[in-house]
This record gives sequence, C-alpha cells and structure tokens, in this order.
Amino acid sequence: MRIIKEAFLNAAAKAHPRAAEGLDRWAKMIRAAPWQNPVEMKQAAPEVDPVKVKSGRTVYVFNVRRNEFRLIAAVHFNRQIAFTLRFFTHAEYEKTDWKNEL
Repeated sequence: MRIIKEAFLNAAAKAHPRAAEGLDRWAKMIRAAPWQNPVEMKQAAPEVDPVKVKSGRTVYVFNVRRNEFRLIAAVHFNRQIAFTLRFFTHAEYEKTDWKNEL
C-alpha cells in the first residue's frame, strides 16, 4: 500500500519524538499491507478503529505508542493507498472536534 503525505508523518515525528518509532512502525506496516478490505486490516492491526466522519466517509484511527498518540488515515483498499490526515496526542484527540472537519 502507498502512503500519501509521508512528509506529514515526518513532521509529526519531529514534533513528537516519542512517537517517531511508532510512526515508523505504522508506515512499514502500511507499505507491506496486502489488505483488500477493513476486515483484513483489523485482523492485522487490531488496535485500529473505523470512525464515520461528518462527510459520511469512514476514516481509521490507529493507536501509536500504546495509545499515547492517534493517527487518523483514510484507507482506500481498492487503490491500495493510505492518506494521512491528522495526528494527535491522546489528550488532543479527546478535545478536538476533528470528526466534523473531515
């Protein structure tokens, strides 16, 4: 699978050095992923949660560093692309109204 906006991941890692290793692990998992649907993704990454956002689309929330951080991504299984959308600390995730922004 291809990652769109890898620079976003690099910026998140620089802003949150404690998350760098987890983001790198996430990127490696995504690049190697042969997932054809959300069920296959959930089997390989049980910590991921689908979330329906205001636009009506489903995005996926990945826990990074044992739930200390959250990475929001749109995954297009048919095109084998993952778009990085948002990155939060757990506290920011709880306070931010990001679901209404997407």
